[in-house]
Amino acid sequence: MNRRVVIVTAVHGPSAPFLPEAYASLCAQELPDGWEWRWVIQEDGRTQDVRPHVPDDPRVVFHQGRHGRQGGPGVARTMALAHADGAYVKVLDADDRLTPGALARDLAALEADPSIGWATSRVLDLLPDGSTAGFPGDPAHGPIERGEVLDFWRANGFRAQVHPATLLVRRDLLLAVGGWMALPASEDTGLLLALNCVSRGWFTEDVGLLYRKWEGQETGQASHVDPAERDARMTVVEARARALASFGWRLPEGTGDFDH
Repeated sequence: MNRRVVIVTAVHGPSAPFLPEAYASLCAQELPDGWEWRWVIQEDGRTQDVRPHVPDDPRVVFHQGRHGRQGGPGVARTMALAHADGAYVKVLDADDRLTPGALARDLAALEADPSIGWATSRVLDLLPDGSTAGFPGDPAHGPIERGEVLDFWRANGFRAQVHPATLLVRRDLLLAVGGWMALPASEDTGLLLALNCVSRGWFTEDVGLLYRKWEGQETGQASHVDPAERDARMTVVEARARALASFGWRLPEGTGDFDH
């Protein structure tokens, strides 16, 4: 079996200066013997703004999109899958940081139980002054059954109880559901709900990610909360998840194929 975890990061010019901090958090990870990580950085578009911030490390691969065109982080991450040759794929936003031990904890959960297709963990917001802040509502440490995230999300104002920016996913499962959704935002929530409808997941109570809050982040822009666009995003996110659930597809234990 391929013993590699591929970290996928979408990046554009404004977030590129944070890449060295993300890299430092990767270098602090310790994996079990025989395992390694590889970092695939995919620029959303093609500029001269990102490459200077890409670490010089043979474990780091950098690719660019189309000149003069941006498709958004979901498109960039999905394009990065062409270079994700590991058994597992971990998402890491360019402006975020992993905590020590995060990769090993996620990997242990999926390696221990073939019926679990994805893992998430607790998140702390990383504020501009360097302090951190948590928020209530985390689920219990342990497995998350199929459909639980979708039900919670629908009943709580379209907010999931686990954070999609912390996902570690079996690569075959990620490809089977089509990667990240082609949406201007909420593409990672769409992926999370799709995964939850075909596979059990895992939540780790230990903090696995520092989620940076800063003025340039996409989720902080006014367009992100435009009511008409948000309603459209939530509609298509839910429709795909419920369609997957209605088909009865699931990740069977011990294989990368789907049963129904």
